Amino acid sequence: MDREIPIEVRRKALQKQIIRAAIIVVAAIAVICIIINISGSSIPRKSLILCTVDRGTIETSYTASGVVAPAFEEIINSPITSRVLEVYHKSGDAVEEGTPLLKLDLQEAKTDLGKAEDELNMKKCELEQLRLNNQTELNDLAMKVKVAKMEENRMEVEVRNERYLDSLGSGTTDKVREAEMNLKKGELQLAQMQQQYSNEKLVKAANYKSKELEYSISQKNLENIRKTFADAQIKAPRKAVLTFINNQIGAQVAQGSKVASVADLNHYKVDCEIADTYGSRVAVGGKAIVRIGSKQMTGMITNVTPQSQNGMNEFSVQLEKDDDPALRSGLKVEVFVMSSIKDNVLRIANSSFYSADKGEYDLFVLEGNDKLVKRKIKLGDSNFDYIEVLSGLSEGEKVVVNDMTDYKNKGKLKIK
Repeated sequence: MDREIPIEVRRKALQKQIIRAAIIVVAAIAVICIIINISGSSIPRKSLILCTVDRGTIETSYTASGVVAPAFEEIINSPITSRVLEVYHKSGDAVEEGTPLLKLDLQEAKTDLGKAEDELNMKKCELEQLRLNNQTELNDLAMKVKVAKMEENRMEVEVRNERYLDSLGSGTTDKVREAEMNLKKGELQLAQMQQQYSNEKLVKAANYKSKELEYSISQKNLENIRKTFADAQIKAPRKAVLTFINNQIGAQVAQGSKVASVADLNHYKVDCEIADTYGSRVAVGGKAIVRIGSKQMTGMITNVTPQSQNGMNEFSVQLEKDDDPALRSGLKVEVFVMSSIKDNVLRIANSSFYSADKGEYDLFVLEGNDKLVKRKIKLGDSNFDYIEVLSGLSEGEKVVVNDMTDYKNKGKLKIK
């Protein structure tokens, strides 16, 4: 006779069956996931950008960032310490050369100008007075030299007369000797007078030169003060657009502080930054390509900053067409600094997948007509159009060049 199985035994047997079934289900799911991962998911063909690997030339470039700026912007600083009395224009106004922009308090500047003019006039009078005094004193000395010369001539005649009388027996040897002594004394006095006249001419010429120099210094000082006074009447230095003006009436402005700025908003340049690791590749006169959206503009590198700041080197690009309507002040753009040229290299199109760094990339390569297989591709130099392929691809193969981040964990994909 059969005996009934206890409930506890039946419960344990049921639990074992449930556990075995769960293990089988989990294993089946895992196998299915592995098969799906191996076999790959599907992707619409219209979402793919396929590029054919070809051979050609790459003019390598290095990527920089840039900001469009006016071709020139001139800052107008206050040449004096003053305050703003009147403002005639506002930011954004177009101004002509010489247009008054604002008025500063020039009372102190006028006083300084008057003092400088008076000082120059005083120096001029002193110079003229010294010239007249020198001329008078030198004329007196010249007259004394002439008198001494005449006295010497008289003594020479006297010596001749005494010698003649002595030869006739009418004179004496003592008188001859006395006349000769007087002549020598007169010659010495004449030589002394002539030397004194020559020395005085040199001294007075030096004094006059010193006074002339003082006058010249005062004249230059007056010219500087006049220029400062003229600059203090703040005017537009050229035809341009007013980009800034200190419009606070009564505001104090220090000497050298910015009171206005003007810029040419019809012509532009690009101020750029590039990583200092590529700084040696940037040189004045080099070629650069500026990209604004899908538009490309050619330019030349100018004003390279030799020192690195915060890991970046700065430079400017002068555009060939610097009045293009797409250019706007402050617009951020991509800049490509052109470098060496490589011929007959494998290349693919530069697209959104590329991070501008050399190295290995995981790209999907087309196999057949409807299958994509992930492959490690080693890439080299690049420009804004092409990237050099070092290994992993052959000429004629097709590779996906759009961003495939959503499929980074997939090894294969089917094209729908």
